[in-house]
Order: sequence, then structure tokens, then C-alpha cells
Amino acid sequence: MLYIKCPWCGERDETEYHYGGEAHIVRPENPDELTDAEWAEYVFMRTNTKGVHRERWVHSDGCRRWFNVARNTVTNEIVSVYKTGEKPDLPEAATTKPAQVKKAPAKKAVAKKAPAKKKEGA
Repeated sequence: MLYIKCPWCGERDETEYHYGGEAHIVRPENPDELTDAEWAEYVFMRTNTKGVHRERWVHSDGCRRWFNVARNTVTNEIVSVYKTGEKPDLPEAATTKPAQVKKAPAKKAVAKKAPAKKKEGA
């Protein structure tokens, strides 16, 4: 069983919380200028860290506030709990980096082949 310390309510059982995904994801500055592939990269692609990972959690059965947790994904040890907008004092190598939207390579036009004709009398 995992016990999480809410910054406002104190330590509670994990059943009182809901996971909200990776923390510190930076929204693109100009989302209207993104291609579909770039938008999909931002929405769906996240790090899959083995080690300390920064996550968003909500205390859904308590104060209903969102906060961040730095948790070791291998051991489930909670390294730090902190309010949204704050960043814990963790070594940078042991934390996730904000997602970067990569520019999708330009698609090449591919000519379609005409279907082969059937031979007569076959």
C-alpha cells in the first residue's frame, strides 16, 4: 500500500488519490501553428522514467487539490511531495525533463501505382 502525504491534509492512503500524469509538462507557446503530428507528440508522448519521476496527483477524497509527487518508479518510494508551481530540490539527473515538441519531418509525396490489368483468356 502506498501512503501519500497531501501538502494540505497530511498522510493518507493511496485510495484517496488519483494519478494525473507526468508533472511539469510545458504547453506549446503557439498551439495553432503545430501540425497534427506535433500536437500528438505533445498530447501523447511522455517519458517512461525508471527511477525518480515527477507526477501530478489530486486528493480526490480529501481537499480535492492538485499537487506534485517525486516518486521512484522502481521502489515506489516517495522522495518529495510539493505544491503545484513549486519544484523540489532534487538532482536534475534524477528528475524528468519537460516534454519538448519535436518538429515532424515533412512527408514525401508518394505516387500511387495503377492496378495491374488482367490478361485476357486467363
